Amino acid sequence: MTALLAAGLLIPTSAYPTPAATLDCRAIPSAILGHAVNVCVALPPGYEASAPRRYPTLYFLHGLFENERSWSERGGEEVWEELTAAGKLGPFIVVLPDGGKTFYVNSYDGHERYEDFFIQELVPAIDHKYRTLPDANARGISGTSMGGYGALHLAMEHPDVFGSASAHSAALLPKFPHPIPTEGRWGFYARVLQEPFGAPLNEAYFDANNPLTLAEHPERFRHLKLYFDCGDQDRYGFEEGAQLLDQILAAKGFAHEFTLRPGGHGWTYLAQYMQYSLLFHSQEFRQAERALAAKQAGGAR
Repeated sequence: MTALLAAGLLIPTSAYPTPAATLDCRAIPSAILGHAVNVCVALPPGYEASAPRRYPTLYFLHGLFENERSWSERGGEEVWEELTAAGKLGPFIVVLPDGGKTFYVNSYDGHERYEDFFIQELVPAIDHKYRTLPDANARGISGTSMGGYGALHLAMEHPDVFGSASAHSAALLPKFPHPIPTEGRWGFYARVLQEPFGAPLNEAYFDANNPLTLAEHPERFRHLKLYFDCGDQDRYGFEEGAQLLDQILAAKGFAHEFTLRPGGHGWTYLAQYMQYSLLFHSQEFRQAERALAAKQAGGAR
């Protein structure tokens, strides 16, 4: 993690033992989807021995053409482990569901109700199986690319479930040109969006789910804590959508954190900058834990 060392966010690994997290991968059944969904759960070091302690939870959503193991196989787990070992992060659970190509929404044709599965089945199943803090302020959501879109969408639509949200290189698209090109960047977008948003693409349904549209009404998620960034050389041009989201939220007076960073798209970008979303969520989780502890102490009197 050369970038983290250079940024002063890590000390050399030789200076402390780097504990390993436990990665628990399983299939979670879904009555809504009619099939099981593969999910990996990264448990912080010391989880097994710390009972009955409960932990905040971060849901991390993968990008297109990836799956529930991408975070652990491509460097995300390493960043999280090293920042935790260095004391930069408080301990929290990371949940990594397979989202396929769903964009983490209910499909237009109703065949793949992934959003309903996520909110109604996945979150309760995680809270039941693991020692989580089942409180919105102690539950965050993050993601990259398609997963960044999903994280923003789910958090804005369900602020009663998530208290904090972040996104890297979110797949944020403004209005489509007309007619929609069949080749090039816009042609690619139209093809990959057909599975969740209709074939041919139903633009009204896409717009209704688009975080750029949802951001027009921040009063619906007024307590949500929000961070997002994007590379200034994103190969899909997502920096345009990220800057537009920043402008919409700023115009509405909604407090948020946004940074346009040097870099492109993908895991090379994440290796440099995922640290910032993890630090953001850790700070929010610490505040939530303090508030819950104070509430518990007050109720015990």
